Amino acid sequence: MGAMRRTVLGILAACLLMLATGCSVSTKDPDYVPPAPLPPLEQLKQVPVTQPSELTGDEVTAFVTADRNIVCAMTSARGDHLNLPYEANNYGDSANGKLATVPVVHCELAAYPAPQPKDATDTCNGTGLGYLGGTVLLRPDKVAYGGCRSGVTEMEAEFGPKGSRTGPIAELPVLGEGQNIERNGLRCSTYNGGVACGNLSAGVAFFVNRAGYMLVSKGGTVTSGTMPAS
Repeated sequence: MGAMRRTVLGILAACLLMLATGCSVSTKDPDYVPPAPLPPLEQLKQVPVTQPSELTGDEVTAFVTADRNIVCAMTSARGDHLNLPYEANNYGDSANGKLATVPVVHCELAAYPAPQPKDATDTCNGTGLGYLGGTVLLRPDKVAYGGCRSGVTEMEAEFGPKGSRTGPIAELPVLGEGQNIERNGLRCSTYNGGVACGNLSAGVAFFVNRAGYMLVSKGGTVTSGTMPAS
């Protein structure tokens, strides 16, 4: 009888302690299915924008994801010439000064999906060869995945399977999962293991991660890909 009394008193004491401290006991629901990630434009619309000062330069805002798989630059273009802090480019050549300067977002991936055939928008000098994935370019009115190139990108050189883990990208700040940043009317968000960027007013956006990509244009219509799993 004494043992039972002590057990009852112990249970009551534990319950009172839980009430007093505000603690609760929870168990994992085996039937719980997490919600699907939001489409790119919805993600960019709903999450408040954070703009850490260390990410914002005078001309370029560049960041990497926490897993070092994606680097992005919120920058500008003159024709096909991009102002990138991690790739050699002809943006500053005097011959390009007459070209209109427009805001863009350029991203590179260390591990990435292949482009779908319909997204190969360049014949690569008529050969049809060398159109590779691993890059995405968002302009205010359109978006494209992949492009013609030979060799690896700077992101692959630093953080690909045989990457050096050193270089200009290794020095860039991280935009953490769930954070968002905006520059010149274009907004980016890191979520679902990847990056979404878009122009909300024009309904143009993309999402990309290791598993796949989605392109959105024509006022918010998914024109290529599906929302990939993380």
